Amino acid sequence: MIAVISDVHGNFPALEAVLGEIDNFGCQRIVSLGDVAGYYCYINECIDILREKNVQNVLGNHDFYLVCNEKCPRSNSANLLLESQRKIIRADNLEWLRRSVATFRIDAASFVHGGWDDPLDEYMLDVNEEYFQNRGSRYYFSGHTHIQTLKIFNNALYCNPGSVGQPRDGDPRAAFALYDGQNVFLKRVDYDIDRVASKMQEYGYDDYFYKGLYTGDKIGHQVE
Repeated sequence: MIAVISDVHGNFPALEAVLGEIDNFGCQRIVSLGDVAGYYCYINECIDILREKNVQNVLGNHDFYLVCNEKCPRSNSANLLLESQRKIIRADNLEWLRRSVATFRIDAASFVHGGWDDPLDEYMLDVNEEYFQNRGSRYYFSGHTHIQTLKIFNNALYCNPGSVGQPRDGDPRAAFALYDGQNVFLKRVDYDIDRVASKMQEYGYDDYFYKGLYTGDKIGHQVE
């Protein structure tokens, strides 16, 4: 069994809860679809535990911004929080993040952060079977949207495991997926959001930056 996680975004309490569930399922391997970096303030703790568990990380756009000292073109909030992470990330953890791969394969499964036309920054929101024709795999996994998704077509299966650290589908529970080589199972787990909120307060951030965690939405938005 392979566990697939994505978009941890420095949220260590959520990652701890997910990894605990993964241990319960007896997974032999964990693949991260990127964006370990960005948003929340536990960047070193997250990378430390992923390194400890020999997790393969696929490069996410926030990972890229952090290691290449680039800015996010879409969000001033994201850039502010990335700057905080640049100040605290250890050199060895930054090097681990830098070694993340653009794409990854395990047998008939292909793993990217965004999509297969743009592995770093493509949003796979409108998924159809035609998109996957002639791409050479049977199972496709990507993150980036923070929306847990499973689509089964005649000749392809697409999964977004959802976000560990910042779900945006109206469900605040941390999200991940399990893959047994033929089937994919979507999973969620509760975690201590208050713990993240308290740490963000310690770093001087008001609730604008973390209140969406309670509703399953992105920074600055609330689910109606």
